[in-house]
Amino acid sequence: MEEARQRYEEWLEKVDQSNPLYQQLLDMKDNEKEIEESFYQYITFGTAGLRGKVGPGTNRMNEYMVSKATQGIANYIQRFGEEAMKKGVVIAHDPRYFSKEFSQLAAGIFAANNIKAYVFPDLRPTPELAFMVNYLGTQAGINITASHNPKEYNGYKAYWEDGCQVSSTVADGMLEEIDKVDLWTGVKHSNFDEGVASGMITVLGEEYDRAYLDHIESLAIHEGDEIDLDIPLVYTPLNGCGTIPFSTMMKDRGFTNWHLVEEQKDPDPEFTTVGYPNPEDHKAFKLAEELGKKVGAELLMATDPDADRFAIELRNDEGEYIPLNGNQVGYLLVNYILEGRKDAGTLPEKGAMVKSIVTSSMSTQMAKAYGVEMFETLTGFKNICGKIPYLLENGYTYLFGYEESVGYAASPEIRDKDGISAGMLVTEAAAYYRKRGKTLYNVLQDLYETYGYYTEGAYNLVLDGLEGKARISRMMEYVRNNLPEELGGCKISKVIDYIDGYEDIPAQNAMRFFFDDDNWLALRPSGTEPKIKFYFYTKDDTPEASKKKNQAIMDDLLAIVNAVE
Repeated sequence: MEEARQRYEEWLEKVDQSNPLYQQLLDMKDNEKEIEESFYQYITFGTAGLRGKVGPGTNRMNEYMVSKATQGIANYIQRFGEEAMKKGVVIAHDPRYFSKEFSQLAAGIFAANNIKAYVFPDLRPTPELAFMVNYLGTQAGINITASHNPKEYNGYKAYWEDGCQVSSTVADGMLEEIDKVDLWTGVKHSNFDEGVASGMITVLGEEYDRAYLDHIESLAIHEGDEIDLDIPLVYTPLNGCGTIPFSTMMKDRGFTNWHLVEEQKDPDPEFTTVGYPNPEDHKAFKLAEELGKKVGAELLMATDPDADRFAIELRNDEGEYIPLNGNQVGYLLVNYILEGRKDAGTLPEKGAMVKSIVTSSMSTQMAKAYGVEMFETLTGFKNICGKIPYLLENGYTYLFGYEESVGYAASPEIRDKDGISAGMLVTEAAAYYRKRGKTLYNVLQDLYETYGYYTEGAYNLVLDGLEGKARISRMMEYVRNNLPEELGGCKISKVIDYIDGYEDIPAQNAMRFFFDDDNWLALRPSGTEPKIKFYFYTKDDTPEASKKKNQAIMDDLLAIVNAVE
């Protein structure tokens, strides 16, 4: 691609030869594919801001693209006047390569633009950053993180004054300003240490961590003698941000028999012990399972590197550890919150929960049984938690929000998924039911017996690079233009295409196919990773029948899309 080559040559001319990026540019000079992948576009906002591989190029995460994005956001904040500039921006980072450097770089740029910046002294969970936007009353928030992505990635999440990830409207305004910034001459820089000395940059103290944890612990439903504090548990932060906040929370709550995976307690940008640091992936629990068997743990828990995602494995009646998907953990949390609030007499008259359009509808039936309304949004917590202001303005009490990709938001004050609060509630639920002679595994089986045997099937097709992106587009186009009448022997009764929006849900490149009696599927390209995602939901009178139906539908749809070249 000629444009990519021109951008490459420009970088080769402009980047200082003492910068390590310069040598990386030289190393790719004869690799046309790498040049194309690195320079064919300017990295753009997806489901959760910027995210990409670290390296030189306009389609990569590096100091130049971070600077361009930060200057654009600074210009956008300046649109709102001096008060917004004084409110400032709070900035956090995860344990990845260059995360701290990028966070300090961003702080210096905001300071150079007369915008107050608050930074943490070291890595912090993404949900703490989201909480701090509201707690400090800042105009915006920035987190340098690539969440659960492989080690080669980094990212840049942006939040607005409501504490949510930026909405499409705000993101569009930011992008408009970012696009105007000249990469080489348009960024105002200032020294981080000088900014701290002048007061334009404030390094946050431990009292702010305490405020976040105090809020999480206020979400407790049962405590003291109501729960078994000696329940055996294992937790792993997967070499990310979770160790200190999770450990502090467990100590505060009084749990006495929980164990931390020693090899994964310290931050490691290589993720040496785990490889792919996504707790959704069963392989991430290998060391947790080994420790769990040694200590007789009833429950294994993991958070991803920025501690916003949370996943678990349960010990079944045969003593084996069973991984739960995000829908199943959602069932347990929805049930525990609703049951607990009802028993305590605190279930509101106008309660609300929120889930994404690709999350199981079993929880909708559960909420309905308690007189609580379940709202649906597009995927991503900028949409799920972005619904909170609407709910509060219309007299609803927000109780919980979640999506199938192991993200859970239990507080209207923390407007992003939060692995620390989810971990506390799951631990508490396990301890509560143990006091009553049940495990969470037993509770899950009870829920299936009550609401029906739901099966949650998922498939991710990873297709890297430009070629992969183009093939994903062709797959979506083919399905749209060749709608099947049945899949897996089940007749399709309704199709919703969100490409132009649907009812009160904005446009997204996603589709849902409905059969009968809570059987449906969805497909959509990921907004943060090079993959197309498929979701299959079936319900039947027995688990075997439900699983068989799910597999048949999955096989038929995947046969269709895999045939697209």
